[in-house]
Amino acid sequence: MSDVQNFIRETVTQHPVVLFMKGTAQFPQCGFSGRAIQILKGCGVKKLVTVNVLEDEEVRQGIKTFSSWPTIPQLYVGGEFIGGSDIMSEMNESGELKTLLDQAGATV
Repeated sequence: MSDVQNFIRETVTQHPVVLFMKGTAQFPQCGFSGRAIQILKGCGVKKLVTVNVLEDEEVRQGIKTFSSWPTIPQLYVGGEFIGGSDIMSEMNESGELKTLLDQAGATV
């Protein structure tokens, strides 16, 4: 396994909630990443690790390989790939995302 894949695997398994995104939580650099941050804030997430894929092209490509998902942002909760901003939005509306985040201990 490559260094990038190891980095990604370690990052998503060592933190309750990880968002691979364009930009940072303070300064998202695409609308989808911004929406993902707003959804997570709305759910009361306190423990969030973000990875700015714009800082490292290998990570940007590597995360797409890791998840077999072609777009950014990508949300991981409890080491599991959840999806991008559209899936997050749907799960947020149904209440499913908040439950998942609560169970992961990310909202306390």
